[in-house]
Amino acid sequence: MVARTAWTAGVISLIAHVACAYHFYHNWSQAAAYRETARQTAEVTALDWGGGLFINYALIIGWVIDVALWRLRGLDAYRNRPRWLTAAWQGFLIFIIFNATVVFKTGPLRWIGSGLCLWLAFLWLLVKGVEVSGRLDGKPIFKE
Repeated sequence: MVARTAWTAGVISLIAHVACAYHFYHNWSQAAAYRETARQTAEVTALDWGGGLFINYALIIGWVIDVALWRLRGLDAYRNRPRWLTAAWQGFLIFIIFNATVVFKTGPLRWIGSGLCLWLAFLWLLVKGVEVSGRLDGKPIFKE
């Protein structure tokens, strides 16, 4: 239950983050948000493209769906999703986290983001090892 609550709080925080960005930085303008995304992308990659904004929208939609399915169908259905779907979703999340914290940040934030990504990779490897045995320290994992 703690994990599901944290996952739900995460998506709510993301939505609040986007709302604040639109309100305080883009004056609720899609065009302004697109231009700023394109500017930042060009600054980092030399590609003048604001399409990353739509990747962020896909993140929000995917995360809301993920939370809704977990809440509506329960932990067993959530655990029994097709492996390819879980791998694709987790791969997309790490792609977003890496880009947001390492590629598009500088200074201490980049180092913190690098550490976060390494920690997530470690956790992923740990969980993959546990999936093979099905247990962690002799106890079943991932209780709801």
